[in-house]
Amino acid sequence: MIIALVVLLLLCPCLGLAGWAVWRVADSSGDSGRTPSTSAPVVPPALPRDVPRSAAPTPDEEFATGDCLVNEGTEDEAELRKVPCGPDTYQVLLRIPATTDGDRCESLAPQATANYVHDNSVDLFDYVLCLKER
Repeated sequence: MIIALVVLLLLCPCLGLAGWAVWRVADSSGDSGRTPSTSAPVVPPALPRDVPRSAAPTPDEEFATGDCLVNEGTEDEAELRKVPCGPDTYQVLLRIPATTDGDRCESLAPQATANYVHDNSVDLFDYVLCLKER
C-alpha cells in the first residue's frame, strides 16, 4: 500500500508536467501558422518625426495603456518611442502580456486601428500593444 502511494505521488506531478509541455508545444505551433490580420497592420506605419525628441529610449522601455508612441523605424522593424499625446501618434489602448497573437486586439480592443507585436526569446516577456491612431 505504501509503495503504491509513493508511486502515485511521484507519477501525478510527472503527468502534469508532461501535459503542460504538450499544451505549450501545441499552443506555440498554432501561433506560428497564423498570419497577421488584414484589418490592423502588425506595426504602425512610419510617422512624421517632427515631435520633439525626449531622452533616448532604452531597448527594454515599457509601454503601458494610455501611453502615446511614434514609430521611428519601418513597418517591418518598428522602433517605438514614447511621446506626448497629439496628432500623428498612436495611443496604447491595451497591452496584452505573454502573447504574440496580434489578432486578440480585434476582440479585446475593437477600436484599435493597429497593433504591435513584441516577440521575445522568453515567451513570458512577449506582449501585444493594441494601438489607436490619433
